[in-house]
Order: sequence, then structure tokens, then C-alpha cells
Amino acid sequence: MMPVGPLMKEHRLIERMIRIMARELGNMKKDEKADIVFVDTVIDFIRTYADRCHHGKEEDILFRDLAKKKISGEHQRIMQELIEEHKMGRNNVKKVVEAKQQCVNGNKESLQVIVSNIEKLVKFYPKHIEKEDKRFFLPCMSYFTDAEKDTMLNEMREFDRNMIHEKYGKIVETYEKNKG
Repeated sequence: MMPVGPLMKEHRLIERMIRIMARELGNMKKDEKADIVFVDTVIDFIRTYADRCHHGKEEDILFRDLAKKKISGEHQRIMQELIEEHKMGRNNVKKVVEAKQQCVNGNKESLQVIVSNIEKLVKFYPKHIEKEDKRFFLPCMSYFTDAEKDTMLNEMREFDRNMIHEKYGKIVETYEKNKG
């Protein structure tokens, strides 16, 4: 298996979640009320799965290794676009987090911020995934030897194994710092 295989498989799960997000956005608009539990689920899914797990492997492994290669100007341009798109997605999620807290505190205007930023994510991800799947991932595999691909794939597996421990270790550390 190529290292982009698991990344493309992760895309399929992200696409499924994006469809759910689109459906739930319709409900929030219709009801004129934020579903805070669902918003928390979106935040966790995008931050943990799409960004930390998926984008983490792209940026920390694939892009890092591509940066060591002499890649075409087109692939270099696309890689930079993808990095900027990841940053944009993080910024949208940050806005959802802030607006959700305002919503919980009774601010009615925050619903629009939640909806608009989740809408941006719903519009962003399909195009982003298509760019990676169709224009970047597979062509970039030609820069690597089979041994390099195997090394990356193994590093991605280890990344996944460690991520859950990292996530929950940070949660415990935060509570320890805040509560003593």
C-alpha cells in the first residue's frame, strides 16, 4: 500500500461527516437554534480527526518528506495551497469554538457565526479533498522509492497509534493545571 492510501481512505470518512454537517446545518437554520452537542461533535471531529490526525500526517510526514525532494513547481504550488487551506480550516473551527461559547452564554447572534463557519467547512472540504486525491497525492508518489514509501506508511501508522495518547494526555494535563 502507498502512504496516500490511508489518507484517501480518511477522506471518505471526512466526506461522510461533511454530508452530516450539511444536513444538520439545515436543521439549525430551520430551528434558528444551535445544536450545541452537534457543534461540539463537529469541533471534535474536525480538530481531532480531520486536522490533527489527517492533516497532521500530511504536514508532518508527507509534506515534510516532499520538501526534501526536488518536486515540480506545480506540486510545490499545490502543497503550499494545501498548507494554507489547512490553516484556513483551523481558523474556521476556532471561530466555531468561540461562537459556541457565546451561544452557550446566551448570545443569539452567535448562531450565525456558527452556521457560516460550518458552511465554509462544508464547502471547503470537498474541493480540498478533490485537489489532494486527483491532483496531488498519486502524482507525488513518483518522487519516492518503494523503501521510502514503506517508511512513510510505517511512520503514519505510528502517528495514529500515538495520537490518541497525545489527545487524552493533553486533556488530563489541562485539568491538572486548571484544577490543581
